[in-house]
Amino acid sequence: MPFGAPTGENCLLDMDSKAGDLFGAEEAHPTGKGGAGILGKLWLPKGYSVGMAKEWIDRRRMSIRPWASFVDQRKFSKPRNFGELCQRVVKNVDNFNSNYTFIFMGLILYCIISSPMLLIALAVFAGAFYIIHLKSLESKLVILGKELNLPHQVSLAGAVSLPVFWLAGAGAAVFWVLGATLFVIGSHAAFRELDGSDMEELLMEPV
Repeated sequence: MPFGAPTGENCLLDMDSKAGDLFGAEEAHPTGKGGAGILGKLWLPKGYSVGMAKEWIDRRRMSIRPWASFVDQRKFSKPRNFGELCQRVVKNVDNFNSNYTFIFMGLILYCIISSPMLLIALAVFAGAFYIIHLKSLESKLVILGKELNLPHQVSLAGAVSLPVFWLAGAGAAVFWVLGATLFVIGSHAAFRELDGSDMEELLMEPV
């Protein structure tokens, strides 16, 4: 064993300290604000943070309707008329919007994983945006006499990586995701019967 390597309780303490460095330690930040360990070193754009994304996902997870009820075949039937179809779509989109959101995210993830070239294109875009953003933190980036703000930086990164996205067939992937999402969500919302409470609410609404 190398000299000075932590053992026993010392090893546990050392691992805890490393975990603190990764997720909890306050580090210097180019914008003058502290960051959470290595995650803080990513220098995320102002107004964005890992915590915000996690909070959004947690809120969505809390509002998910039970998946067993979501796919219960006994609650599916053909709408009797166009009016009932519209009522079902409106109410089901409102009731199952979090379920639909995760379905949409799952289709995007599947499309990315199944296309290695698309993964490369996304990596190029992320790398370009990261480099541009770091440069903007070091000194103001000015093009044609105009300072590049965050949307401009994203647009510039997109322009740089556009050829790679074109080679990866990103346009076809986007249309596939949108088409699959509309088909899955539209079919579910149209054929999924409304619950009793939803029907009572519709009957109580003023005409």
